Amino acid sequence: MSKHDLKTGPMEYRTEQGRLNITGFWIFLAAEVVLFSTLFATYAVLIGRTADGPTPSEIYEAKSALLMTFVLLTSSFTCGVGIHEMRRGSKKGLITWLIITLVLGLSFLGLEIDEFITYTHEGVTLQTSAYWSSFFILAGTHGVHVTFGAGWLLLLILQIARRGLTKVTSQKVFVVGLYWHFLDVIWIFIFTCVYLFGMVM
Repeated sequence: MSKHDLKTGPMEYRTEQGRLNITGFWIFLAAEVVLFSTLFATYAVLIGRTADGPTPSEIYEAKSALLMTFVLLTSSFTCGVGIHEMRRGSKKGLITWLIITLVLGLSFLGLEIDEFITYTHEGVTLQTSAYWSSFFILAGTHGVHVTFGAGWLLLLILQIARRGLTKVTSQKVFVVGLYWHFLDVIWIFIFTCVYLFGMVM
């Protein structure tokens, strides 16, 4: 990136600290990839080990899984629109789309919690079998990350409302956007490898 680009490019890249922070966050995401890869590998090893408990095909519902996927992927789109509004210098547009993203993220969490409660009523818990333990840990870890991301979004919205668009706040928005898109990618893998495959087991 040339010196001219650093002066006229995206605001989040215009300071050395901002560029270092973004690079550091990419390294953090790499560590998160390792974490989820380990959880997926554990899940793959334990597929079919349901003991005397229900099988995934008896529990999973396509409607619920599709709804959660739609809500979270839509939140990824709205987050992207928020970044676009930030690049346009629109504080109001950015805050509006981040609030929509936050609402969708909380809606996803509500759907996931409701799903876990339903599974519990149907006799599926962490103690049911090795398979269901791996499912709850994998999906639950993702849910915890979404919860963290939602809290991060809320604090960032409040900070932007107070301080406006600066090199610091824009860098934070860009980073939280990376995090949110990362969570959506992980969910696509969960939806495909866990739900879709589980429905035919």
